[in-house]
Amino acid sequence: QVQLVESGGGLVQAGDSLRLSCAASGRTFANYAMGWFRQAPGKEREFAAGISWSGGRTIYADSVKGRFTISRDNAKNTVYLQMNSLKPEDTAVYYCASRTSLNVVDTSGGYAYWGQGTQVTVSS
Repeated sequence: QVQLVESGGGLVQAGDSLRLSCAASGRTFANYAMGWFRQAPGKEREFAAGISWSGGRTIYADSVKGRFTISRDNAKNTVYLQMNSLKPEDTAVYYCASRTSLNVVDTSGGYAYWGQGTQVTVSS
């Protein structure tokens, strides 16, 4: 079993930045790919960013590419999502997720473990 705890969400203005963190415990964090998903009110959960076990490969949704950066610190069992130039349409609950394999994918079905989510609200 694995536990994922997100933090760093909040209320910001358009153009501001936020950094989300996801602390993992319960198994060998460094062995598995991680991802960030988000769900806006009335919408389905969508992929935002993902990172391979080593950090050597990252993938992004087109909607966040160039503005968001995913990274990980395996020594701290933590994955981050740096969000810059935030827009009102980035408003959502952001979820951290863990795979049970090395390589990153962009589909929610590929992730076995999920955090409880952290709210990000961007005002215009």
